[in-house]
Amino acid sequence: MPVTGPSPGSRRRLRLFTLICLLAVLLVMAVGASAPEYLAYVGTYTGRGSEGIYAYRFDPVSGAARPLGLAAATDNPSFLVGDPTGRFLYAVNELDEFRNEPAGAVSVFAIERASGALKLLQQVPSLGGSPAHLSLDATARYLMVANYGGGNVAVFPIGEDGRLGPHSAFVQDVGSSVNPERQAGPHAHFIQVTRDNRFAVVADLGLDKLLVHRFDANTGSLTPASPGFVAVDPGAGPRHVAFAPSGKFVYVVNELASTVTVFAFQPGEGALRGVQTVPTLPAGFSGNNTGAEIAVDAKGRFLYVSNRGDDSIAVFSIHPRNGNLKSLEWVPSGGKTPRHFAIDPTGEWLFAANQGSDNISLLRIDQKSGRLTPTGRSLEVVSPVCACIVSFE
Repeated sequence: MPVTGPSPGSRRRLRLFTLICLLAVLLVMAVGASAPEYLAYVGTYTGRGSEGIYAYRFDPVSGAARPLGLAAATDNPSFLVGDPTGRFLYAVNELDEFRNEPAGAVSVFAIERASGALKLLQQVPSLGGSPAHLSLDATARYLMVANYGGGNVAVFPIGEDGRLGPHSAFVQDVGSSVNPERQAGPHAHFIQVTRDNRFAVVADLGLDKLLVHRFDANTGSLTPASPGFVAVDPGAGPRHVAFAPSGKFVYVVNELASTVTVFAFQPGEGALRGVQTVPTLPAGFSGNNTGAEIAVDAKGRFLYVSNRGDDSIAVFSIHPRNGNLKSLEWVPSGGKTPRHFAIDPTGEWLFAANQGSDNISLLRIDQKSGRLTPTGRSLEVVSPVCACIVSFE
């Protein structure tokens, strides 16, 4: 019998199959080439075996985190923030005294991308004792610091080299509230600009108030808004704030009451109006608890809060129109005393800093339901108090 080759139809199918395989390989290569590179930094309380800030290289595809060791030795770097370019990292040094003055400090580091190491560029007084929080404005040209012990906030301009100039704003809070142990005076615990960069919101735990200042991005100044504040329930102790991506709602976790209060925000005036307060704890919980961190997902559909005592992350759904919260679940944080947590840029991973058990646990976020799944993966670090994820895109 004569030998015949493949039919024209077979040859077309073979070429099509080969083309599909080639495209699949190219797609895999493209995804691999464009996979984001993250560095995860962990701020700690030093003095119990920790020496400062620790670094991990994180793969958001697999969820694997490789320890890079001590990135920078520095005292009590209890809150961290990275600039959007991935060049600089800023840290508070939660101290009561710095350079023989009653103040904490702010440290400025350059990020060495290849190794994850941090090079100290500058260290300046925070202008108040025990700084607890810092943030960048929307232009990343100003750094804002909340001094818990000093009961005040300050703004510092940022130069092209990442270093801080003399402060452009300083506001001293005054007053007290009903808890004699925690609220005998002002305790600024959080400061951050609103989505439009026109206002700065301060959570003062000692006053039971959210203070609102007009922010001028040209000068870095803060001036009182009108009415300038909104109160939470007496003794609630507002700690940290999360903003809805829409800019229409503001959420505050109340540390002492273990509640979340929802506010409607009026961007033109900077006014806040309370609309709902819900517990962060499951029904039937009877132990001691304090609320700590709060965050809204990038699409504004879910809200997360950490409970120190219940040792859980509370998950809420957000109503798309009125911003109200509905409890979905409480998930173990993977350790004890989850002081802070961070959601990675993909929105698929939550890093819970468990201060009381010396570990960072990784939880997976379901993108459709918002629910959390423990992965069993844990990063061992002494006294973790803050997780900060830096991307290079």
